[in-house]
Amino acid sequence: MTTINDFNFENKKALIRVDLNVPLDENFKVTDTTRIEAAKPTIIKILEDGGSCVLMSHLGRPKGVDKKFTLKHIIDNVSEIIGLQVKFVTDCVGEDAEKAVAELEAGEILVLENLRFYDQEKSGDVAFAEQLSKLGDIYVNDAFGTAHRAHASTTVVAQFFTDKKCFGLLLAKEIESLNAVLNNSQKPVTAIIGGAKVSSKIDVIKNIIDKVDNIIIGGGMAFTFVKVKGGKIGDSIVENDKLDIAQDILNLAKSKNTRIHLPIDVIAADAFSEDANTQVCDIYNIPDGWQGLDAGPKTNVGLSFVIAESKTILWNGPIGVFEMEKFAKGTKELGRAIVDATADGAFSLVGGGDSVAAVKQFGFADKVSYVSTGGGAMLEMLEGKTLPGIEAILS
Repeated sequence: MTTINDFNFENKKALIRVDLNVPLDENFKVTDTTRIEAAKPTIIKILEDGGSCVLMSHLGRPKGVDKKFTLKHIIDNVSEIIGLQVKFVTDCVGEDAEKAVAELEAGEILVLENLRFYDQEKSGDVAFAEQLSKLGDIYVNDAFGTAHRAHASTTVVAQFFTDKKCFGLLLAKEIESLNAVLNNSQKPVTAIIGGAKVSSKIDVIKNIIDKVDNIIIGGGMAFTFVKVKGGKIGDSIVENDKLDIAQDILNLAKSKNTRIHLPIDVIAADAFSEDANTQVCDIYNIPDGWQGLDAGPKTNVGLSFVIAESKTILWNGPIGVFEMEKFAKGTKELGRAIVDATADGAFSLVGGGDSVAAVKQFGFADKVSYVSTGGGAMLEMLEGKTLPGIEAILS
C-alpha cells in the first residue's frame, strides 16, 4: 500500500482529496471540526517535506453553484487547526484555479472551491478529472468518507498520475483498521451490529459471519430476530418482510459456529418519548402497547462479559435510542465495556454515524482504538465490496 510516507514532497504540489464536508449552523459556522482535524497529519507531513498542498473537497449537496455551500465558510477553521493561514480560490478547475496553484509556494495551502458546484464531479467525468489533474504533481486520496464513490476527484483523477498517486495517512489508517478486524484479527472477535433495521446490515452480517466469533445484535433490528424466534415484541419496531432473512442469518451463524447474542431484556416504553412510562420487560414477552427502546439491565451485564473476553471488537450501530437520555444507558454501558476491553489490550474499531455520535457524546472517542470517519464507505468495506477510491490508488 503506497502512502505519502513513500514520497518526498520537496518542491512538489500535492493534490489532495480531503473530506471537508463538515456540518454548518444557520450562520455558516462549523459545528464539528473532526474531519478537518483528521486531515491535518497528511497536510503537515507534506508541508514539513517542503511541499505545498492543494485541497479539494465537496460540501453538502448543492445543485450547481450555491454560495450556501462555498468552502470559503470553513477557511478560518482550516487555518486555525493547521496553524497556518490557508489560501482559497473561487473555482476548482480552469484559469483561476490554475493561476492560484501556479502562484502557490512551498509550505503553503490552497483550498479549491466546492467540487460539487460541477455536475461532472459526481458523474465521474473524465475531462473534468483531467482538469483537476493539472493542479498537482502527486495525487493523494485522504477522504475515506467518499472512497465508495466513483467521482472525478476520488477515483477518475488517479488515472492521470500513473506512479504519482498514494493514500494519505487517514485513509491508510482506515484501511489498516478495517483489515485488522476483517483479516488480521486476534480472537475472539466480536462484532456489535445495532441500529433500527436489519435490511441495512444484511450484507455486513453475511460477510463477517465466518470472520468473527460473536455477533451482538441490538437496537431496533433485534426485534425482527426475536419475532422469528417466537417472541412477543409488543409495538416494537420490526421488519416483517425480513423475517426469512433473519432466520437465514441465525441458521448461517449456527453452521459457522458463530454465536449470535440477542438482548435478554429491554427498557420498554408506552410511547416513543422522553416522557413515556417505562418498565423492564423480558424481550420475548413485551406487552401490547409497549415498545422496546433500550437494552435492559440483564442484557447490559451479559454483553459486558462477552466484550470483556474479546480481543478484537467492531461496533457499528447503537443498541438503544441513545439520543434520549432515558434510553441511553444500554449504549453507554456497551461503550464503557468496549473502553475497558481496549484498556486491557483489545483492538476496538467504532464506525457508522450513530456509533461515532455515541462515543463522542459519552466521552469515549479517545478511549477506543480507532473511530472511523466514513459511514457509508465503512459499511461497504464490511460488506466485502472493493471501494473505487481505494482501487484507483492500488491499480
